[in-house]
Amino acid sequence: MKPVLALVGRPNVGKSTLFNRMTKSRDAIVADFAGLTRDRHYGDGRLGDREFIVVDTGGFEPTAESGIFKEMAKQTRQAVAEADAVVFVVDVRGGLSAQDHDIAKFLRTTGKKVVLAANKAEGMAESPLLGEFYELGLGEPHPVSAAHGQGVRSLIEAALADFAFDEEDEAPDQTDGPIRLAVAGRPNVGKSTLINTWLGEERLVAFDLPGTTRDAIHVPFERNGQKFELIDTAGLRRKGKVFEAIEKFSVVKTLQAIADANVVLLLLDATQGVTDQDAHIAGYILDSGRAVVMAVNKWDAVDDYQKQTLQRSIEQRLAFLKFAPLLHISAKKRQGLAPVWKAIADSHASATRKMPTPVLTRLLLEAVEHQTPKRAGMFRPKLRYAHQGGMNPPIIVIHGNSLEHVTDSYKRYLEGRFREHFKLVGTPLRIEMRSSRNPFDEK
Repeated sequence: MKPVLALVGRPNVGKSTLFNRMTKSRDAIVADFAGLTRDRHYGDGRLGDREFIVVDTGGFEPTAESGIFKEMAKQTRQAVAEADAVVFVVDVRGGLSAQDHDIAKFLRTTGKKVVLAANKAEGMAESPLLGEFYELGLGEPHPVSAAHGQGVRSLIEAALADFAFDEEDEAPDQTDGPIRLAVAGRPNVGKSTLINTWLGEERLVAFDLPGTTRDAIHVPFERNGQKFELIDTAGLRRKGKVFEAIEKFSVVKTLQAIADANVVLLLLDATQGVTDQDAHIAGYILDSGRAVVMAVNKWDAVDDYQKQTLQRSIEQRLAFLKFAPLLHISAKKRQGLAPVWKAIADSHASATRKMPTPVLTRLLLEAVEHQTPKRAGMFRPKLRYAHQGGMNPPIIVIHGNSLEHVTDSYKRYLEGRFREHFKLVGTPLRIEMRSSRNPFDEK
């Protein structure tokens, strides 16, 4: 399970800049004025072989009692409750403030591991200005510069120091075990109803294991001889440990469950349409390379016009998942559930399909004969042979010359040919190009 690091601090101390630096992305909007970030923002980070989830939060004002600042404080408390460790970001150049003391007081009550990041400290690693931050009682401040990347690596190492990374857990793609199925979706789409319906209809092989605040529940069960392991992303709350304001659905639990799964069932709500959160979860599934099945719940609760509108919305906003089967169900009335199981099995079979090298090479040469890649200046890419480079998701590695000039549209053309032959459904397919070295380059 990936550890979760939450970035917390008062407005305009550089949390979003640090988030972008830790995730090696530009996902969080950055500008030189306070209060830009309001909602929680999630991203993936990696340090060597260690992967983790980073949560960016808005400026934290623990004492805010009304308005937008109260809502932002609620979002931050949620992020801290979800986190395994908290990175408390302060501004060295701005100095220590009363608000920093309020935040430190709150963090001490949570019992979470806290790492103090003294941001905007470029060229100030030995500065006496760092000394005043010892007042917060949170240990040694780590001088960093999020804008320039200085000290960020050592900060992440300090935050991850207490977590054991089990290498065996990083291989979720074995084909001989049960199919690990994660049910993902935003709040109130009917995840719990669907899971309860399944467990009520199908014979449950084993009871769910006890979970903790951070763990997803793994429920083993069997259907028609096929073993599954259901990863419930609805999340558990340990009574007394987490305050009542926390929503039952946790984005972190969903991201972790997706990373652990073989197949993800993305549940949409027919009455609400496709929201930004649906698209965000769908994008994460695609980035993770997981096989995916889309199911629209509450299909019986909408009229024909709403159904047509929803269909167009899915085609537009989730176009990048066009390879995924789309099913219409009603978990409450137990309608349309049987085809879901077939789609899940088909998607898993596609994700773990073995593609022989001779067949791939023949398909590649036939595709080139039918349509050659476009010439780039003096060079026309020469595609020679292909082999399978991995499963779940399937990776096809193509070898040849000048392959850096192969266009994205031509890669999509090749992907379509491979998909059609191997009947791949419900799984992303990745194509990697590897050019041979020209022996005359150095002469």
